[in-house]
Amino acid sequence: MNSNSGQLGAWLQIPLEKAQLRKFIISHLNRIYSAKLHLTNRLPMLLKHVQFSVLESAIVETVEDVEKQLARMELIYALMDRKISKKPIKGLSGLIEDAFYSIEKLADQDELCDLSIIFYLQNIKSVEMSSFQILQMAAAKLSDKQVVKLLNENYQEAKADRILFLQISTKYVVSAD
Repeated sequence: MNSNSGQLGAWLQIPLEKAQLRKFIISHLNRIYSAKLHLTNRLPMLLKHVQFSVLESAIVETVEDVEKQLARMELIYALMDRKISKKPIKGLSGLIEDAFYSIEKLADQDELCDLSIIFYLQNIKSVEMSSFQILQMAAAKLSDKQVVKLLNENYQEAKADRILFLQISTKYVVSAD
């Protein structure tokens, strides 16, 4: 959280009641949780389309990372004495579904399909990073160090996954020459 210390200081000055922040965190955690559940169901389906072996390994690794993130999020719900929302939330899940639709349209064009998978997974990881970062700052205002730590772990994992997909895209484009 060192690189976010300036941003965090600004958040600590925003006058919000703890009840409002808790509601904000849970509401947005529900959205991310719903999207991640959707992702764990959909990501393995990409494997049938992938041609680039490094990308295949990254997708398998991402599924494992998402499952760890879900477990951390479940712990956050328990720490905040809240239940996980069971209703599907379309926002982030809609973004994921749009990505899968675009990927499916390119299923018969191996190289473009792989590049499309990389493109959308980087976008999804960017949204995850931003979401966890904001929730982390909000949780810091609640002075809940354990929740902040769990959110930071999810942020760091999403960031590492995004960097991995960036490296894969670089390798993929360079090797395509």
